[in-house]
Amino acid sequence: MSRTPEQIQQAIKSIREQIDAFQQRYDSAAPDVTLLAVSKTKPVELIRAAMAAGQRDFGENYLDEALTKIETIGREACTWHFIGQIQSNKTAAIAANFDWVHGIDRDKIATRLAAQRPDSLPPLNCCIQLNIDDEDTKAGVQPEQLPDLCAHIAELPQLALRGVMCIPAPRTELDEQRALFREVTRALYDIKASYPHLDTLSMGMSGDLEAAVAEGSTLVRIGTALFGARPAKPA
Repeated sequence: MSRTPEQIQQAIKSIREQIDAFQQRYDSAAPDVTLLAVSKTKPVELIRAAMAAGQRDFGENYLDEALTKIETIGREACTWHFIGQIQSNKTAAIAANFDWVHGIDRDKIATRLAAQRPDSLPPLNCCIQLNIDDEDTKAGVQPEQLPDLCAHIAELPQLALRGVMCIPAPRTELDEQRALFREVTRALYDIKASYPHLDTLSMGMSGDLEAAVAEGSTLVRIGTALFGARPAKPA
């Protein structure tokens, strides 16, 4: 059930306090952690409530829904992140309307986004998705494939490669969560030897926030803990 605007504003305050506490607890934590509010399926009025609490970064998975929200709220009012799997027939709209994409996993998608990015806009910020669990049902490249995709994106001036992201399989134990995120952090720092400007680790959600911050995440994607649980899909 979605929360009231007052509950959302309190949730943002609470999540930011948690992030601050984790940063102080772990020496490996990044000095700055961006809170990305995952607002998919949530109405415009709840996004506005989050904005009233100072939230400016919003993540959307469903393109048609996102475009309606962007038109209603304003392209410049927020920083818009596309965090779903990117299909070829949607790259033009994503390139024209978003500030970030999390989840590039192949050359073709990068090439299309670059070609379709309007000249009037700055380069599109990009993260490469790592399939760190090697799950058949999830997109993403293996760590050993990361150099080739980075090299391809680096040749596209309309794209600004910023780092990597991951969506790991759920784990409940903190040590297990940290061990997986540590692999992602290592993959980024290995590739930083060739691309020292990379600065983004997009990892961590409502159920593994502490582990992600502990292992150096610079951007956490929070939906449920902020907006409340999404309704179950019909059978």
